[in-house]
Amino acid sequence: MRRPVLLLALVLIALLAALAATPLLEKPPDLRIHTAAGTFDATRAKERLAIILGDENPHPSDSAASDVVRARLIAQIEQLGLQPIIRDQFACNTLYKQRGVSCARVRNIIVRLGPQTGKALLLNAHYDSTPVGPAAADDGIGVATLLEVGSILKQRPIRRPVILLFNEGEELGLIGARAFMADPLSRDVDALINLEARGVTGPVNMFETSRPNAAPIAAFANAVDRPIANSLSTDVYRLMPNYTDVNSFAERGWLTLNLAPIGNETRYHSPGDTAAALDPATLQHMGDQTLALAEKLALGTPRAESGDRIFMDVASRVLVSMPLFVGAILLAILLLAFAVLALVRGGLARGTILVVGTMFAGSVAAWILLELIGLLRPGMFWRASPSWTLLMVYAVMIACGVGLMTTIGRTLDRTELRPVFWFIFLILGGAVGLFAPGGIVYFLFPPLIVLAGMIAKQRWQPAERVASIVAVAVLYLTWGAMLGLLQELLNVGPMWIFALLGSFLILPVIIEARSLIANAGSGFAIALPALLTATGVVAVLAAPAYSADRQQRFVIQRATEMPSGKSWWSILNDGAPLPRAMPGSWSRGTLPISERQRWLAPAPQDQLSHAPALQVVSQESLGKGRALTFRLAANGNERIELSVPEGTRILSAGVDGFIMPIDQKASGKTSISCGGRSCDGAVVQLTTAQPGPVRLNILGTRPLPANATPLLNARPQLARPQYNRDEAITYTRQTL
Repeated sequence: MRRPVLLLALVLIALLAALAATPLLEKPPDLRIHTAAGTFDATRAKERLAIILGDENPHPSDSAASDVVRARLIAQIEQLGLQPIIRDQFACNTLYKQRGVSCARVRNIIVRLGPQTGKALLLNAHYDSTPVGPAAADDGIGVATLLEVGSILKQRPIRRPVILLFNEGEELGLIGARAFMADPLSRDVDALINLEARGVTGPVNMFETSRPNAAPIAAFANAVDRPIANSLSTDVYRLMPNYTDVNSFAERGWLTLNLAPIGNETRYHSPGDTAAALDPATLQHMGDQTLALAEKLALGTPRAESGDRIFMDVASRVLVSMPLFVGAILLAILLLAFAVLALVRGGLARGTILVVGTMFAGSVAAWILLELIGLLRPGMFWRASPSWTLLMVYAVMIACGVGLMTTIGRTLDRTELRPVFWFIFLILGGAVGLFAPGGIVYFLFPPLIVLAGMIAKQRWQPAERVASIVAVAVLYLTWGAMLGLLQELLNVGPMWIFALLGSFLILPVIIEARSLIANAGSGFAIALPALLTATGVVAVLAAPAYSADRQQRFVIQRATEMPSGKSWWSILNDGAPLPRAMPGSWSRGTLPISERQRWLAPAPQDQLSHAPALQVVSQESLGKGRALTFRLAANGNERIELSVPEGTRILSAGVDGFIMPIDQKASGKTSISCGGRSCDGAVVQLTTAQPGPVRLNILGTRPLPANATPLLNARPQLARPQYNRDEAITYTRQTL
């Protein structure tokens, strides 16, 4: 084999290996074997969590299981010599980023440390779970962290009050946070550290701050030794439908930092979110950051600074930040400089076709290939081993880049291609900045290094080449780390997007390997990445779709329409075919109460279950609208949801003391939900913007009946419910 071919093969394999290793760029520190006094002890914190969770049954708000968990939590607080304050409230909260209100009875547990007067620092976590899992990570990790941090702060002199809030009702709609805002103690708060989780492993990311963010970023940078945070994530998070307790607290204007791990989302909101699955290194990383921030902010809230900053960590060792306006100016200067260089050096047109064409062709080819594999293996075939699918996708992008380099780029050299690539890279950075200004931080330093090398080339000939290689290394440490985090965040797909995201790292390497590609010859050059792609396809086809750790989502439900009693069995999964042993005649479709595609089969008619009901207490005309008061009758259901079709304007809803406005800017139907035992008999108030009758869909949920046992037994071994529990749904309609 000719030497250039061998060298090119080594370069391409090394590139794929580097892309596969991007998740390793952002790892939590190793678990300490010996923990010094006064430092966070993850082993001790996890032992407390195991005691609190006990048999690890789900413990949603206002349930008998929640009572048990609460009692254990209070006992742990008292064993630390701390005095818990219990607040028992029936509260409601607005559903953020959607049209709705959610209500429940919640019991917040509050612990106050330090002085009894003065502005306070609030440390917040929630102890309730979803109905589907034990919630060791979400948010047991936050509970365990607060207990350990509280035990340490108790032994230290604190200049100002520190409040530990273990709230209930977050999973139902941030209800515990809303209830705390009605608490007199909340009036003293001016800073917040919120602890959350979307996974059970990996580093803990600081993913949200108050705005402007200069003060919280300064506090974070000064306090935390192993920071993992970036302003692209914080900006993108605000655009996502997700929310945490911070959304409720935000109206108070507190200085805020929000922390969470995101590793292995397949266990999130599922029976797999267990204490055994929670990585103690992840718990330690959250504890170390929380303790450091608490000690910093307990000295006093930093002086408010105007303006926003862009920031990113480098290999979780240092946090680089600058004012947003400085980053925007630097981006504009670099964009202009590389535009001039691309024009002066020539090759702008063909270079642009090569760079943009590679990005486009690689993304389309990856999408087509994934679709073809999906025809052979329906469902999330990458769930157990996403790395194989990612490597295949990256190999496709490499193949397209090399292929275009041997055709369109065969007469272009590196000195022509470099400024073109970085010019397009900066254009994309500016486009990202339009919707996520914090993202431009990733587009500044590598091109700045290249530009410096181009200038230094006048005195030292190799400067440009050396700078280009250094820029690729810096890009790998920064954007590569972000790519590793995105692989966890977007693990449900679309997987083709990683071809485009990976092209930022792939293209500059291909450009620097330009001479190797030319010397290897077009045939060998194209054959090498094609072979890597084919190997990736074989690996993806051979790898198991699911594993004991990363199981298939598989939710079994029975839906019954009342008063007819017509029933369906429903299975929510990733679209993969059902096991042959699953009893029933199944087909894909939707239920009258949901547009989500699912597997459906006829179920025996059910005349025994009952949907929730409403009893009107009073109604009042408000000119163009109406005020309705009604009492809920659960009729054996554990959760009640009322929905109003889109087009019917509901202005507010809730219970006495917590009448919440409905977000009129959000689209879709309006929902009013209530979870827990205390919903039965609860009195709800509703205000409409129209005088006519209101048509309501009324839905209730409860555990599956005994006749669902054959379906439960037929569920695949490597499958479990996620996001929704196995349950019976009964629904009806009522007009008020």
